[in-house]
Amino acid sequence: MAVARLIRPLRKALINPPQTLIPLQNPTSHLLYNNKMGEEINPFLISQTHNSIRRNYMSETRKSAFKDNLLRLVRNEIQYELDRSPPKQPPTKYESFTIEDLPGEQWIRLKRKFRENEEIKVEATMFDGAVPIPKSDVPGIKEDMLLHITLIINILKGDGDVLEILCSAWPDSIEITKLFIRRSNKTSHQVYDGPEFKELDDELQDTLYEFLEARGINDEMAIFLHEYIRNKGKTEFIRWMGTVKSYIESK
Repeated sequence: MAVARLIRPLRKALINPPQTLIPLQNPTSHLLYNNKMGEEINPFLISQTHNSIRRNYMSETRKSAFKDNLLRLVRNEIQYELDRSPPKQPPTKYESFTIEDLPGEQWIRLKRKFRENEEIKVEATMFDGAVPIPKSDVPGIKEDMLLHITLIINILKGDGDVLEILCSAWPDSIEITKLFIRRSNKTSHQVYDGPEFKELDDELQDTLYEFLEARGINDEMAIFLHEYIRNKGKTEFIRWMGTVKSYIESK
């Protein structure tokens, strides 16, 4: 009877276990079983999941570090340019010419009227070439470069034909390279463009230079354009770097 009294409480404990469960020490061990189906999950899949999460985290961390470093370099470059030689506010006029300068474009346009019936338009590119100037044979002396600007000059009289003159603007001079007559009634066939400027008679060449000088297109304009384009180059570079910075920040 004494043994029976001991067995009955043990039997009740086995039939009616306590409702409060003690959680397992391994926080991921609950993934070993499917709660709905009671099916065991392959531990290898859990390991793969953990590895994937870890790789994604490390990848995102590296991306964030790369982005921060890239932004730092871009900001430093912008600040360096602003501190070293900040661009100036560009003028809107030169002599009798008005200046059109569109941000982001690689050219500027100068316009003026001459006398009663002439409209003059000068399109100037950014620096589009250079010519080396050899220095002396002294060791360590590097050669300088003459920067080049292309000028396209259009002179229009009323509704008639257009005289187009192609020039090179060097740091202190303007050089005519070609001239054309653009017909107002455009034809589909190929027209004769004339000889190269240097092939013309010397006196005729001098007269054409005088023709341009009378309209304010001279060596002084070349000097002005080189200063203007140098300043525009700084402005465009800083603007471009700002665009790059904004793009990186948006990602």
